[in-house]
Amino acid sequence: MSDTFMVKAYSGLTHVLAPLLPFYLNRRAAKGKEDKARIKERFGHAGQPRPNGHLVWLHGASVGETMMLLPLIDKILERPDTHVLLTSGTVTSAELMAKRLPDRTIHQYVPVDTPGAVKRFLAHWQPDAAIWAESEIWPNLIRGAKKSGIPVALINARMSDSSIMRWKKHGVKNAKSVFGNFEFILAGNESTAKGLSGLLGRDIPMLGNLKNAAPPLPVNETELTRLQMQIGKRTVWCAASTHAGEDEMMLTAHKALLHTHKDALLILIPRHPERGDDIAKLIDRPFARRASGHDVNDNTQVYLMDTIGELGLAYRFSGVTVMGGAFMDTLAGHNPLEPARLGNAVLSGPYVASFQDTYDAMIDSGAALCVAADALTQALTVLISTPSALAKTQKLAKAFADNQDSVLDAVWERLEPLMPPKNLRADA
Repeated sequence: MSDTFMVKAYSGLTHVLAPLLPFYLNRRAAKGKEDKARIKERFGHAGQPRPNGHLVWLHGASVGETMMLLPLIDKILERPDTHVLLTSGTVTSAELMAKRLPDRTIHQYVPVDTPGAVKRFLAHWQPDAAIWAESEIWPNLIRGAKKSGIPVALINARMSDSSIMRWKKHGVKNAKSVFGNFEFILAGNESTAKGLSGLLGRDIPMLGNLKNAAPPLPVNETELTRLQMQIGKRTVWCAASTHAGEDEMMLTAHKALLHTHKDALLILIPRHPERGDDIAKLIDRPFARRASGHDVNDNTQVYLMDTIGELGLAYRFSGVTVMGGAFMDTLAGHNPLEPARLGNAVLSGPYVASFQDTYDAMIDSGAALCVAADALTQALTVLISTPSALAKTQKLAKAFADNQDSVLDAVWERLEPLMPPKNLRADA
């Protein structure tokens, strides 16, 4: 696919603006939005040597996308002489991947999309294949990989209607000039499949949402045992991935629940742990804070879990999870299958555009409930106060989540032909 004038202009503009990027990234680093110690990676300077043998490169923008890629990484690593390079763009995702990535996997920050950074990145890593996830499209990086002979696939593509319209506005030829660099594209939902099919003039299949296929979130067994002794058999519910403005709703709902369940414990987990100090100021009852190393005791009514990568721990204690990121119209929801897979009944707000298909299917099957902010307290109290209804919802939620695993096999069937051959060393 030849480059259009607009794509060439984009490349030229990013080249001109490249000298300004160090100032921009250093300002972000001062705000904690970039890792200052690894900022050279953003300019394509590798932080580690390239391993010998085959290398497959996967890219996901942030936490959700990188978590989604973990099962694929496991499949790739079944090739004993193959390594994986995983790139992402956020500090939080890097911190989480430091705890989760298996052996033979390297994390690097994705380079900024300038010609120089892209050239340095690709020249060092020389991947055998590349897999991009969801919605982050960097034209220079994608075009550079294609021109280097690296097969690139886009999986679980998710684009809003407004994004599709913007691409149409800029011209179908420009869209084809960028998306034509992918060997194939797999959509993550029906609306993206329809939109991209119309935009590109070819069928874009939708095999399912890969985020729906994942093993249960891991847990530190030592911490699990320790907290089990502290929490005992109390009534526990979880408010997960909350955003600013939602914490107050969760605390209000918990205050009401305490009238009927005096032993109830709320595990409150903000989407961004750095908000811990602000949330602590909102809590007007006995609470423990995990980031400060506090233990839970009989008087603790709220456990503020302002740490990274411990949702698996929280979900193993809770019977109900209220998913945050869904109670204000500026938000778009978070993955409900993670708590469902660990046997939690799931409650959510109405703003779940990022997982609309999943929520619709779960709600239709009785595996989740969706309520407005002003109805949260009553819905939570009724569900926890009705053991039979709670048990039924928990059972349906887990069954729904367990049935999603076929998506991973379907996606892998399409990806496997791009992979390096098994049991063959690249340097043999």
